[in-house]
Amino acid sequence: MTLLEAQFGPWKPVSRAAAIGWLAFYIIFFLYAGFDRSGFLILDYVNLIIHEGGHFFFSWFGYTIMILGGTLGELIVPLLCAIYFFWQREVTAVAFCTFWFFENFLYIGTYMADARALALPLVGSGDHDWEILFGQWRVLQYDQRIGGITRDLGWLGMLAVIVWLVWRTNLASRKPAS
Repeated sequence: MTLLEAQFGPWKPVSRAAAIGWLAFYIIFFLYAGFDRSGFLILDYVNLIIHEGGHFFFSWFGYTIMILGGTLGELIVPLLCAIYFFWQREVTAVAFCTFWFFENFLYIGTYMADARALALPLVGSGDHDWEILFGQWRVLQYDQRIGGITRDLGWLGMLAVIVWLVWRTNLASRKPAS
């Protein structure tokens, strides 16, 4: 028993069929994202709604936080979902929410990298969050670099989730039946 299992209890078992199904989903999505050239994936339609809601929610905390709030919302919602399912010890749900968290980094990075070019179609007022933020923070000239690093973190995070799910599934299959 690991320290986490001693503290939170054991993970709920995942059948081999469920693990294979989820891994197939993640690998297919990973490939879909890798070959997509639009920079806007199907899951980003959901993320866009959360992003816009984040602006409203964080508007209570001042202008800069309101602008940053869209991105914060995109990251906080899947993170809170992952935390909830961690407490429930649901392996596949934690993996999905964590994968979703990191998937957000792909479009966030694309959005960041567009801060000077302003080529992406925008929703709402037409203001570009990252042009405003990077301008305030005096890093606008680094938009491409920051966006690229953010996308790379997303790819690495999604890959780590896939590896964790394989590891977690193999670990569970090796445990003797109680």
